[in-house]
Amino acid sequence: MPPRKRPAGAVTFTGERPADPSLHLPGFVNYLRAECGLADNTVLAYQRDLTQFAEWYRDFGPARLQQVELPLFSSYLQFLHERNYAATSIARHLVSIKMFFRYLVLEGVLPDSVVELVNSPKLWQHLPKVLSPEKVDELIAAPVRQDRYPLRDRALLALMYATGCRASEVCSITLRDIQLDEGYCRCHGKGNKERMVSLNPVARAAVEAYLQHERPVMAKDNEQSSPLLVSRGGRTLSRITVWKLVKRYAARIGGSKEISPHTLRHSFATHMLARGAEIRALQELLGHASIRTTQIYTQVEHSRLKTIHERCHPRG
Repeated sequence: MPPRKRPAGAVTFTGERPADPSLHLPGFVNYLRAECGLADNTVLAYQRDLTQFAEWYRDFGPARLQQVELPLFSSYLQFLHERNYAATSIARHLVSIKMFFRYLVLEGVLPDSVVELVNSPKLWQHLPKVLSPEKVDELIAAPVRQDRYPLRDRALLALMYATGCRASEVCSITLRDIQLDEGYCRCHGKGNKERMVSLNPVARAAVEAYLQHERPVMAKDNEQSSPLLVSRGGRTLSRITVWKLVKRYAARIGGSKEISPHTLRHSFATHMLARGAEIRALQELLGHASIRTTQIYTQVEHSRLKTIHERCHPRG
């Protein structure tokens, strides 16, 4: 097997072993949890990304972290690109590395962080898929009597579209979070940040039917801290189950295989924007930390309008 090609920016060693960034990883994980208040799933994602980076660094990095120079990070991004990582995945890896090196600066391990000078690869080369409002209605109506828990599944789908919740967020909704009389739902987002989202009549009716007819059979626990959506044994519905249910009902209505729980979130955001929602309000509803993340939906809406123009204009 031929030796691995040494990338630009790597240091030629003279007997010294390269530094091991993973030695600082336990402290970084504690920092993310204790001081940054990040969600467990986010922390695990950072940990996975940095474990991979540390393995690569042991082959190509300098003997000391203080010797790291800008080309090394460019080489690592090229390494990810050559392994067919999506632009969004490469960008997430870069964010993980930037956070890690900021931590090393805070801890006094490094005087500064050169990785801050690395630009993220172009994101959103493929705009997120969205469903039409009519297709969303079909999806919500897809669960039927022959399904095991049609009322729960309909409540799940209606809630995801009404609130724009991520799969993990809809799983964490408790009985206390649902206020049907007032018509709103409390969502717990990344970093345990709360946001309030109104429930549309379809979602309210679906949740009410589920609470009256199915949940009492599935779960005997009616404590306000109990999960709203439960499995057959009364446990919290898992993200994997949510993913499988969305896929099942999407296939039933003839939808694309690319439809996932996040498609409902994308559809929620795009439809809100199309109906006149302000971008800042949409940011709050989605629980985005940065307005730049929300701005992708302005591109989606522009793309939709362009398609309509080309289809309808006499000279399109």
